Amino acid sequence: MINVVRRSQILGLMTMDSGSATRFDTVEEVWIDDRGRVTYLSGSQGYTPLEQVSVIGPDAVLTYSSTVLSQPTNLHRLYQLPVRSPMSASWGWIEDFLFDWETGDIAAYILGGDIATSFGERAVLYPEDVEVIDAEAVVVREGAKERLKSESEGLKGFLSEKSQQVRNLVKTMSDRLKSIVSPQDKPEVVRVKIKEVHDELEASGKHDKNILQQATQFLLAEWESFQESAHRAGDRVKHALDSAWKHLTKK
Repeated sequence: MINVVRRSQILGLMTMDSGSATRFDTVEEVWIDDRGRVTYLSGSQGYTPLEQVSVIGPDAVLTYSSTVLSQPTNLHRLYQLPVRSPMSASWGWIEDFLFDWETGDIAAYILGGDIATSFGERAVLYPEDVEVIDAEAVVVREGAKERLKSESEGLKGFLSEKSQQVRNLVKTMSDRLKSIVSPQDKPEVVRVKIKEVHDELEASGKHDKNILQQATQFLLAEWESFQESAHRAGDRVKHALDSAWKHLTKK
């Protein structure tokens, strides 16, 4: 869950080529494919494949290439898509959602409408309770209503729900850890390295101790997710650059 962001958090962020630091667009929408997985970000200039994204930060989305495409086929807008039960009873709609920007997997759906009234106007639905997503609606599994949670309870533990200061520090620590953590490291080794980075930052005297502790605790709880993310990073770079080259050369 270390790379999970809210759709609403990235709307309005500028998109920049990470190599040239050139701004080329602004995120206006997040799109899913027929499998219900996020695959593209779009703006006024066109569509950017999610696989081209190198970093989503608090102020910008950095990409491996400034290449943008015309609208791909079979894309769906998840925002405000109706949500219904298997018996076609309308629940409400998708008000927001969280997704992993490395994999495109949806982490949680935030619902609005009648179903969310008793949860403080928003309710959290998890992916395992979704039966089908198409262009018309999100159809939930039988019994999903009983497993809904309030926004505060259902999203507890997601980095996207922590303060901006904590998110920024987690990113700082993650960037440092990517250079020293190996996919082959055992759990106890990863935990030691996280503590080493914590000690380095604490010794610098530049960070609030409480914020640093929160960031460290999050990484300790998510060490497996971080290790998987670090392992995917190299493959993601290669795939993104290969994809951009094929597009540019029309191969």
